[in-house]
Amino acid sequence: MSASISSKTFDFLKKLNKNNNREWFNENKKLYTESQENVIEFLDDLIREMSAFDENLAKIDSKKALFRIYRDTRFSKDKSPYKTNFGASLGMGKGNQKGGYYLHMEPGKSFLAGGIYMPESSVLKEVRKEISLYGEDFLNILNHKDFKKHFPELDQDDKLKKVPQGFDKEDPMAEYLKLKNFIVVYSLKDEEILDKNAVKNMSKIFKLMKPLNDFLNNPFFD
Repeated sequence: MSASISSKTFDFLKKLNKNNNREWFNENKKLYTESQENVIEFLDDLIREMSAFDENLAKIDSKKALFRIYRDTRFSKDKSPYKTNFGASLGMGKGNQKGGYYLHMEPGKSFLAGGIYMPESSVLKEVRKEISLYGEDFLNILNHKDFKKHFPELDQDDKLKKVPQGFDKEDPMAEYLKLKNFIVVYSLKDEEILDKNAVKNMSKIFKLMKPLNDFLNNPFFD
């Protein structure tokens, strides 16, 4: 049977949200360590399950995939020292594997995501070229019945007002060329995260993202 996320892990995140300071965290370090171990165990099983449809994930180390809970506050007005979530990148932005998967676990704000997030300009240009050249293939992925049902549209954050330089203003794919991220997001309720079948259920949703990732990764593989 697959590992599952413990309600104690979510309880820890809720308490941390109310007590986001070093003193409380240090006094409750055991709660953090237990929660972290629970998440890593869950990720081990999730990666194993997802490797059945995406072999690139098999080599991912759960411990390295999990983001640190400590916030970098140097350039932020919010000086809270800790994140109030557990986040893990599964192949997103790793080497040639530009498109990947992301899991975010936070009480009331959990989600799954896939695609390319905040790519550097050279990667962004290649992805836009691919979309311009193979627009029909791209739209077939986005408009597939199961895909569309779970992910109605690509993320629109930071979208450009104009078609980027180097591309035709009349390009049929113009609206997609204006995007700066190419990601889809699927929100999860707390009970879905805590469900004993969460590994299988999440894996099924991530599997629907794979055609998008394959398309986005095409320019970076010979």
